[in-house]
Amino acid sequence: MTPRRRIVLVGAITLLIGFTLPTLTRSVLGTLWFYGPGVCDFGVPGASLVCGSARTLTGQLYALTGLGVLLLTVAGTWAAARWCLRPVHDLAGPVSQVGPQNLGYRIRPRGKDELAQLAGSIDEMMERIAAGYEGQRRFAANASHELRTPLAVQRTLIEVGMARSLTTEQLELLTGQLLETNERNERLIEGLLALSESDQGLRSRIPQRLDEIATHVLAAYQDRASAAGVIMQGHLEPRLVMGERVLLERLVTNLVENAIKYNRPGGTVTVSVGRDPTLTVVNTGQAVPAEAVAGLFEPFRRLTRDRTNHSGGAGLGLAIARSITQAHDGLIAAQPADSGGGLRVDVRLPTTD
Repeated sequence: MTPRRRIVLVGAITLLIGFTLPTLTRSVLGTLWFYGPGVCDFGVPGASLVCGSARTLTGQLYALTGLGVLLLTVAGTWAAARWCLRPVHDLAGPVSQVGPQNLGYRIRPRGKDELAQLAGSIDEMMERIAAGYEGQRRFAANASHELRTPLAVQRTLIEVGMARSLTTEQLELLTGQLLETNERNERLIEGLLALSESDQGLRSRIPQRLDEIATHVLAAYQDRASAAGVIMQGHLEPRLVMGERVLLERLVTNLVENAIKYNRPGGTVTVSVGRDPTLTVVNTGQAVPAEAVAGLFEPFRRLTRDRTNHSGGAGLGLAIARSITQAHDGLIAAQPADSGGGLRVDVRLPTTD
């Protein structure tokens, strides 16, 4: 029986008792008068003493009956409440046993009553928790892999250098490879720290000129774009957003850096600042399947599945951009570029003008 039906049944029984109990009590207690006050009305000798005692006894019985009814009502209400809430109690038991070891447990309710809706909401919550837990586990595994690979390379290079005498050219090559591997580790650790910092939220919110931040980033990456044979274009309108300048600069930097890195010689990177979307970065790189776009925002996720092809990055650029956008109460979305190749990333941030 559903909780709603149990409550309705208890309410109906309570109303029935409430209507019948007073009448029944008066009827029972009225018989104790031995025909009630009529005996006293005839003036029978000694009747006044009997009537007085009867009235006293009747009053006491009324009081005792009222007290008994009150106690019975409290006890019945307590028992009825436990009976009505028993389905909730039965539901709480399995839920309290859920932990990291059994996040796959689901209630799978039947019916459409309130309790079934509650159980369905709990199942949906468990789905989100399990997805978050799996994401954290996958993130830790990927981070371990990303760190372990360059460390293994460094160790191999050092062992090779210690095992035999090296010529000047070999020593320079070994040193260069060690330096490159070390720089990659630094970028990875820096990205992890930036991701952790953006996940913690904003320390302050002050008006920031997003167009000026974008202008500064475009100027800083002009030489890198020229070296890659990529043309930089900017369409920047004055726009104020609330947030932290350092994180907003990191947001634009990551998007521009990715747009240059995953582009083609002779391609373009177009950065636009406007009202809606607030920020848009479009490149003309390789074709991006629509079904692969959402996964690019996951940490260590790249379009190519070849882990050895890092293109100088740690696979955290878009993940950090998403985290910074969420910290600023904004939305970030990506889609294949209209030109048939490359990626378009749109960022929508709350503006002050």
